[in-house]
Amino acid sequence: MRCCWKTLLSGLRAPGVVSAVSFTWCRPAFPRGDGGCRPCSLRVLFVSRVRGCQAAEKGRLQKVLVEKWGTYNVCEVYPGPNLNLIVGGNGTGKSSIVCAICLGLAGKPSFLGRADKVSLFVKEGCLKAIVEIELFKSPDNIIITREIYVVNNTSVWFINGKPATLKMVEEQIAALNIQVDNLCQFLPQDKVGEFTKLSKTELLEATEKSIGSPEMYQFHCELKNFREKERELENLCREKTTSLEKMKQRVERYKQDVERYHECKRHVDLIEMLKKKRPWVEYENVREQHEEVKQCRNQVKKELKCLKKMQIPWAKKIQEAEENIKNLDMKTRDNTAETRNISQKCKEKQDALERKDKEIEEINQAFRMKKDEEANRQKKLYQTQRIIQEWQNELDTEAVCENLQPQIDAVNTELKKLREERANIDNDISDLRAEKNNLEREAKRIIDRLGQLNNIMHMKEENLKMRFQDTHSALMWLRNNRDKFKKRICEPMMLEINVKDSRHAKYVENHISSNDMRAFVFECQEDMETFLVEVRDHQKLRVNAVCAPSESCAENLPSRPIEELHQYGFYSYLRELFDAPPPVMSYLCYQYHVHNVPVGTQKTRDMIERVIQEANIRQMYTMEEKYVIKISAYTNQKISSNTCLQEAQYLTSSVDTEERRQLENQQQDISSTLKSLDARLTALFDRQKLLDHKDNKLRQEKKELLERGNRRRQLESKIAVKYDSLRQLEHDAIDLEKEFQLANVKIKEINKQKAELVTELMHLIERIVPLNVEKVNLAFQMTRVTAEKNRLQSECKAGTEQLRAAQQRFHELDNRKHLLYEKCTELMKQGRHVCRLGPDQDFPKEFQVAFQTLPNTLEEIDAFLNEEKTRASCFAGLSASVVEEYNKQTQEIQQLTEYLEEKKNELNNYKQNISQVKEKWLNLLKVMIEQINEKFSKFFSSMQCVGEVDLHMENEEEYEKYGIRIRVKFHSSTELHELTQYHQSGGEKTVSTMLYLMALQELNRCPFRVVDEINQGMDQMNQRRVFEMVVETACKKRTSQYFLITPKLLQNLTYNDKMTVLFVYNGPFMLDTYKWNIKRFKRRQQYLSSMTES
Repeated sequence: MRCCWKTLLSGLRAPGVVSAVSFTWCRPAFPRGDGGCRPCSLRVLFVSRVRGCQAAEKGRLQKVLVEKWGTYNVCEVYPGPNLNLIVGGNGTGKSSIVCAICLGLAGKPSFLGRADKVSLFVKEGCLKAIVEIELFKSPDNIIITREIYVVNNTSVWFINGKPATLKMVEEQIAALNIQVDNLCQFLPQDKVGEFTKLSKTELLEATEKSIGSPEMYQFHCELKNFREKERELENLCREKTTSLEKMKQRVERYKQDVERYHECKRHVDLIEMLKKKRPWVEYENVREQHEEVKQCRNQVKKELKCLKKMQIPWAKKIQEAEENIKNLDMKTRDNTAETRNISQKCKEKQDALERKDKEIEEINQAFRMKKDEEANRQKKLYQTQRIIQEWQNELDTEAVCENLQPQIDAVNTELKKLREERANIDNDISDLRAEKNNLEREAKRIIDRLGQLNNIMHMKEENLKMRFQDTHSALMWLRNNRDKFKKRICEPMMLEINVKDSRHAKYVENHISSNDMRAFVFECQEDMETFLVEVRDHQKLRVNAVCAPSESCAENLPSRPIEELHQYGFYSYLRELFDAPPPVMSYLCYQYHVHNVPVGTQKTRDMIERVIQEANIRQMYTMEEKYVIKISAYTNQKISSNTCLQEAQYLTSSVDTEERRQLENQQQDISSTLKSLDARLTALFDRQKLLDHKDNKLRQEKKELLERGNRRRQLESKIAVKYDSLRQLEHDAIDLEKEFQLANVKIKEINKQKAELVTELMHLIERIVPLNVEKVNLAFQMTRVTAEKNRLQSECKAGTEQLRAAQQRFHELDNRKHLLYEKCTELMKQGRHVCRLGPDQDFPKEFQVAFQTLPNTLEEIDAFLNEEKTRASCFAGLSASVVEEYNKQTQEIQQLTEYLEEKKNELNNYKQNISQVKEKWLNLLKVMIEQINEKFSKFFSSMQCVGEVDLHMENEEEYEKYGIRIRVKFHSSTELHELTQYHQSGGEKTVSTMLYLMALQELNRCPFRVVDEINQGMDQMNQRRVFEMVVETACKKRTSQYFLITPKLLQNLTYNDKMTVLFVYNGPFMLDTYKWNIKRFKRRQQYLSSMTES
């Protein structure tokens, strides 16, 4: 415990670091040796910097409270508004706070990568947990509470103490732009590795959601939907166009048959028409008799008319009354129409007045914009003058450049000498490499011969091809291209390792990981990079490669002789059980310590407890098990774990040593010669490195001398550019008084127009009043004339009685006429039946026209009918289905043409929409990516590396394939490579991920960001650089809240007054609450520091 405090407090030695201290105590349970539980305290210490904290912005975390959560009973956290650094050992509960933030803000357990049920986060032995999160929002904060129940894995939500649903919580969180499922905003511990697995498209969408404007992601989604619809319509139009052409070709083939069919149909129709006219000719003879009777009835009807003339005066008066009614009705309609017309004009004048009001408002708005533009110009003018003054002051303080040419010439002379010496060394290295290559080829021949003896290599290659196809393909390429590499390259370890006894294969395979078993082993880092660029980047093969240590570890001695371990049943170290080429053996000794892992028998298993306590061995094997022993950092006790050995899969075949001995002796001779060559090459390489170091130092010195002479000229050039900008700003000044006068003139002119409109509106109102009065008078006249008409109709009825007698006589004659008419009707029915006419159907005009061209006598009709029958018999083999098919195809062509035209119009509309949305989206997207690239490149440049962020597109029209591409270069000798999960090392991927997130920090719209243990894959230098960037970026004004979780801190880091440091401790040896004294810890730290300095 004392050691932990010394380490942590030494990292906070900067003056003024600790401003306030707060504690939260929790007491989880730890298991006792007797099977029970004993209480043990878990403490969370918050060390906050109070000075300089800015006001919280909307959505920032104000408080996190958990109960019965993970290992906590109760824990309450008050984060700071800027950078929050959470520090604590592994397993202390740092990530539990992160999990609480995620799940308390409606996140899914699967996103954390720890469990698939939220109930699994409840403290063991408890049935319910509470997570309460307070978010800042003006005027009142939002408090979201989640109660999690183990039973049925259910949750109950509250917002500000009131019950709520999950959807309501998600809406509140979305309104604050909190996205816990976005890796660009919330990066939990178990998801750090997945950031580099994001595709370019996924990274673009995550970045748009995180820092883009709200409409940017909406535009992107619209573009993808529009493009999908566009593709569907294009395919549909192509298909329909093809179908239309085929249908037109078919219709053309049917056309001739249709014409012949119509010719035949004309003869058949004429025959039918003759058959229909024949009955009507008979009917016409009977109808003439009926007409004679009808003439007699008409004569009687004339007499009846004479009687009716007596009623004409009455009818005339009634007609005059009706005409008066009609005239009044027309006047009323005219009056109504004129009134409606004037009302419409009144409405138009009112609309014109409203438009004039809007014009006045637009003039005022334009003047306000001029004022804002002038204010911005004044502000830019002031800033430009201030920058010029600062640079002028710096230029004044710059000393006159002295004559640096003699120093530069001296440096150039030293550089020339170094290049000559290095050329001599390169020649020696080339000669030694040629000799070494010859020996290696001889050694390869011997190895090939050994493989031919028992065909083991062939069996292993088949096994490799069956299990790892990509690795086998890379192996075939390597064998054909070995001349491209500088040093020896060992094939996959499963081919190079030869177990002396097949019974020992399971120990080797259980000790070496499967990934390394299929990995290629390189002696040179440059060769490995060349190989990976070819097989991974160009051939897209998933292969593994490792680099052997620069200093061989193959001959490393074990920590103790095996004879000392015979008493425990150990008979050999793991290295002695197999053979492998020196680079492979060197890598295995360096990475897996095979020279220091003993292998035992059943005797070892029987006395395993004694072996663990006495032998002081970290890893060992018994006959069927593997044991790993660790020492607790807290209790200093030994903790062992054992696993059963799996059966061997790759190394079961071995070579008989008797048959190989002679070839091995030759191999040893070549190996000794190669060692001497390696020693000579190592000495030359060391000398070469020394010369490189001197060369770099001299070049840096020369660069500094040249830069000293260029600094003054750069400042003068910058000041001249700023003066040009200053003159331009002064030239662009706006005369607000003049603009104000112009606006007033325009407003006065509009007011004059408004007065004219009001005058016209008053005139229209004066016209509409008399029309309404006239409308009322017309209504009164209509009522009076209608009453007069009704009176006349009543008087006319009295005179009709005199006509009844005359009408009786007319009816008698009419009955006689009906008797003849019925006879005629009977004959007509026969004709209608032949023509297939209904009882009430009028005689069709087409029949009348057709009958006029036909004969009018029965004899002529019969002769014409026989002639047409003979002509129709000449057309045979034609069917009506041909015409039906022709008409159907013609109709379908018409419908398809209209449908195709409609879809083409729809396609053009989609293309127009895509063009409009694309321009808006790309403008926003390019600005965002340029800002990210500027920050990202700046961060990489500060680390003497190169990094770029750009927009990646395979096809400009495939909007769903747009993405963000990250390219990085960590070594000056390599090119920029895209950031993937395969190409870069773990530390390089971690640094790249962290710097990308930092580039988003200043541009971020989200209220806070969480990054959990991302620094675990970095070396100390990168940790320090990245930490300084995080502190500098996250502690700026107007930046989002930042949470950085880490189990460790380097000493003497840079801190800021705006950051908050949170220490998390737990364990069975923690101090009791009343013994926790910060002042005492400080005095202890000061005492230890003084002892160290003395």
